[in-house]
Amino acid sequence: MTASSTDSTAPRNVLGQPLEICGCDPMTGWYRNGFCQTDQADHGQHSICCVMTEQFLRYSKAQGNDLSTPVPAFQFKGLQPGDHWCVCAPRWRQAYDDGMAPPVRLEATEDTALNVVSIDQLKEHAYQAID
Repeated sequence: MTASSTDSTAPRNVLGQPLEICGCDPMTGWYRNGFCQTDQADHGQHSICCVMTEQFLRYSKAQGNDLSTPVPAFQFKGLQPGDHWCVCAPRWRQAYDDGMAPPVRLEATEDTALNVVSIDQLKEHAYQAID
């Protein structure tokens, strides 16, 4: 599934193709529509589709962003290793610099992430699905 149609303003991924869905269980994205699609109101730039790892979840919690603890008031069940989640580009860059970056689904990572990280950095952590 991709975001929008053939519209030239439709979101693109870092590979220059239509943005693919990141994840719906749990529902992710700035718009909570499953896509790592952002706009100017998204100051966190939730544009990088990541596959959660135990290491990254611990790292994020240590940085003050606890993604693993459920928050029922927000209907958030907490993330687990293997979940797909739209991560803020600056946070991913920080994790990259600290050697803690989680795997990235390039086809579901919005091209706006390239304002913060390079395509080479993202490719270095590209997620390889096991069929």
